[in-house]
Amino acid sequence: MRQTYPLLFASRPLEPNLDLEVCDKYSGEVAARVPLASPELISQAIDAAAKATRPMAKLKAYERQEILQYCVKQFEQRQEELAETLCVEAGKPIRDSQGEVTRLIDTFRIAAEESIRITGEIMPLDISARAANYRGMWRRVPIGACSFISPFNFPLNLTAHKIAPAIAAGCPFVLKPASLTPIGALIIGEVLAETGMPEGAFSILPCRRDGADLFTTDPRLKLLSFTGSPEVGWKLKSRAGAKKVVLELGGNAACIVDADANLDDAVARIIIGAFYQSGQSCISVQRIFAHRDNYEDLKARLIAATAKLKSGDPKAKDTFIGPMITEGEAERVETWIADAVKAGAKLLIGGERNGAMVEAALLENVPTNLPLSCDEVFGPVAILAPFDNFNQAIEMANDTQYGLQVGIFTRDVYKILTAWDEMEVGGVIIGDVPSWRVDHMPYGGVKNSGLGREGIRFAIEDMTEIRNLVIRNLVIREIDG
Repeated sequence: MRQTYPLLFASRPLEPNLDLEVCDKYSGEVAARVPLASPELISQAIDAAAKATRPMAKLKAYERQEILQYCVKQFEQRQEELAETLCVEAGKPIRDSQGEVTRLIDTFRIAAEESIRITGEIMPLDISARAANYRGMWRRVPIGACSFISPFNFPLNLTAHKIAPAIAAGCPFVLKPASLTPIGALIIGEVLAETGMPEGAFSILPCRRDGADLFTTDPRLKLLSFTGSPEVGWKLKSRAGAKKVVLELGGNAACIVDADANLDDAVARIIIGAFYQSGQSCISVQRIFAHRDNYEDLKARLIAATAKLKSGDPKAKDTFIGPMITEGEAERVETWIADAVKAGAKLLIGGERNGAMVEAALLENVPTNLPLSCDEVFGPVAILAPFDNFNQAIEMANDTQYGLQVGIFTRDVYKILTAWDEMEVGGVIIGDVPSWRVDHMPYGGVKNSGLGREGIRFAIEDMTEIRNLVIRNLVIREIDG
C-alpha cells in the first residue's frame, strides 16, 4: 500500500493537495493520504463529464467492451494489492477483502458482456387503419453525465456497481467515494486512466460531505446514484432537481427458520450473514425468527457458534470479526445493546466493546420499538424471536420500514410461493440468508430501502433512455406504359 494516491480529474491523475488522511481501521494510525477536491474542482469535473457526453455515446459496443475487459485483466493482476488496501482502509478481514476483489472482477466482467447486449426492438404500429402505413422501433441511448456517491462498507464492489454499467452504457461520470475508504476507488480510477476513455469521461473525487453538494444539485448531471443511509438518501433526492435518482439505502433484514429447516446448515449460514464484515452490510441478518418447535435448539447452536468466532487484526487469515469503521460507530452499537438490555432484552452472548472492536452479539426479547429491532444496526448484532406459524413469521418480518431482502429456511414449496407473494422486499432468498447476492441479479429494495435496482443489466436500464423511431411508408404506385 502506497503512502499517497492522486485523485482522478477529467480522466487523469491529479494531486492538488494531500489533505485527507486515511486511517488503518484496526491500528488507528494514518495509513495513506489522498487529495480532497474543492468545489471548484468538482464543478470543473462535472463540466468535463458533460462535454464528454457525445464522445462517450459514440463509442462502439466493442470499444466499451474492450475498456471493461482491460479493467478485468488489470484487477486480476492487482488482486493482492487491492485486497491488502481494502483490509487496511476498511478494516475488513483479509479473506473477506479477497472475496470483494473477486466480486469487483465479476462485476466488470458482467458489464463487459452486457455492453454488447444493449438492444431495442421492432414495434408494429399498424394497430388501426390510421397507422396502417407506419412502422416503429426503439433503442436505448445513454442518459448523459452521471453522478455517483458510494459508501464505505464495500468500497470496491459497490463502486464497481456504479462505474461498470456507466461504461457499458456509454455514460461519463463523476464519483464521490466515501472519505473513510477512498483508496479502492482511486485504484480503479488509475486503471481507467490507462484505457484511453474519452477526455473528461470520468472523475473520482474524494471530498468532504459539505463540499459534495454539486454531485446532487448540478443540472449538468442527468442521473444521481447514491448508496448509503436512508436519512441522507431521501434528502439528496429532494434536492436533485429534474435528474433521475437511484437510491440503494438501508435494511433491517430478517431470516425465517421454519420447523423443517436443517439447523446445522441454517446456523452456519446465519453466523456468516449476521457477523460477516462486523455486520456492516445493509442485508446483514439482523432479525432471526425461528419456529417455536426448534427455537431453543437453534438458539443454543447460534450461541455456541458465535462463541467460536475470532475477533482481532483483520490482516490475520483466521480473523472473522474485524473493527467497525470508526470507534464512534462501535460506541453507538454498544449503546443500543445497553438500551435494549435496560428495556428487558436478554443478552445471550457478546456485545463487549474495545475501541472500534465489538464482539458479535445475540439477544432475545428485544422490544420491537427499540432501535436494535426497528432500525438498521449496521454492526455485529442479531436478535432472536419465536413464531408459531409461517403466516405470523411473514408478518413479523414485514413489520419494518425497510425492505431489501429476506432469507427463509424451509422445504415447503407452498410456503416459498406464499413468501414470494407476501414479503415486502426486493428479494426472497430460499435456503440461505438475506445477505446472499450475485452481482448480475436485480438487487434493491422497497419502502425505506430505496429506489431502482443494481445489477449490471438493470443499472444500464437506469443509465439509458428509450428513443423511438417512427417511419411512414409512402405507397408508390407504378404507372403502366
